[in-house]
Amino acid sequence: MRRSGSTRRVGRTFRTVAAVVACGAALAALAAVPAQAREPGRHAPHWELKDSGTPEVRFRGLSAVSRNTAWVAGTAGTVLRTTDGGASWRNVSPPGAAELQFRDIEAFDTRRAVVLAIGEGEASRIYRTDDGGATWTESFRNTDQRAFYDCLTFFDRRHGLAMSDPVDGRFRILSTGDGGRTWKVLPGDGMPAAQEGEAGFAASGQCLVASGPKDVWLATGGAARARVLHSADRGLTWTAADTPIPAGDPARGVFGLAFRDRTHGLAVGGDYRPDQASPQAAARTGDGGGTWRSAVTPVPAYRSGVAWLPHSRSAALAVGPTGTDLTTDGGRTWRTVGSGSYDTVDCTPDVGCWAAGEKGRVARLES
Repeated sequence: MRRSGSTRRVGRTFRTVAAVVACGAALAALAAVPAQAREPGRHAPHWELKDSGTPEVRFRGLSAVSRNTAWVAGTAGTVLRTTDGGASWRNVSPPGAAELQFRDIEAFDTRRAVVLAIGEGEASRIYRTDDGGATWTESFRNTDQRAFYDCLTFFDRRHGLAMSDPVDGRFRILSTGDGGRTWKVLPGDGMPAAQEGEAGFAASGQCLVASGPKDVWLATGGAARARVLHSADRGLTWTAADTPIPAGDPARGVFGLAFRDRTHGLAVGGDYRPDQASPQAAARTGDGGGTWRSAVTPVPAYRSGVAWLPHSRSAALAVGPTGTDLTTDGGRTWRTVGSGSYDTVDCTPDVGCWAAGEKGRVARLES
């Protein structure tokens, strides 16, 4: 029998509520895992690896659409897509991109996505697909040898930004108003001066993040102070705030940001070198990034990716090469709950959380 539109909506609502309840139970169980068993077993909430078939690729770009659909982007110009929860993956890499390093991808649904390649000069490029990766259009190629693009983000399906390391002493911002089909460089008048050596980290696709229709934040490191820059007008004007995450070295700073609304945000980072400690590698804000406070119990090591858990005001996950950490109090305290290596993490409204990283690793949070 054909169901009415209202009946279908009610059905979707009940499925979403059920998923949220299941997620809440899973998070409670995850937080209760004892310290001596932080790598969860088969029946505890855990990252379940999904065989991507690409052990030679490192995926730092990840865009989760739902529990079933996710896109990943990485080295050797590789883009993969799943629509069955990771049971199978389709290689949808743009042709002729094998020499490029994809570090960020933003997907709108199962068919439409925008991917960013990083690097100096023409190595920085942006591609868009409207047919699930069957074909791609190159919509931007950087022609300024001084520019190096790190991350991109979208406010909605039309409006988005991409950011480059400083050119002429200021971070450079690209803007699109047509879903990534065309791009233009925004005027730099409203951008604060960069510090000596300051740059973004293309480590997880989270050095530029948006929340709502106009707010966007940019994470930095490599200079004397690790900062977060905020714009409330889609990148036209910016203010800068220092964070307590240590910097003072090209390998240190803020690597990933997550905002659950225009006020509450999390920052993670540290020193990406495996032989270096990363104290105070997590911070939180409650005023839109105007001020940042260190976590009372920070993540124990360098972390490059962070994501709020859907439908939660206080729970989030942080990931890095040495493990996964969970906060259930809005970033005040963190606890390690897994030891697997991941570079980036993303969660969806239907309670689908995904992570990706080195050696073709892609996983979904299961309970």
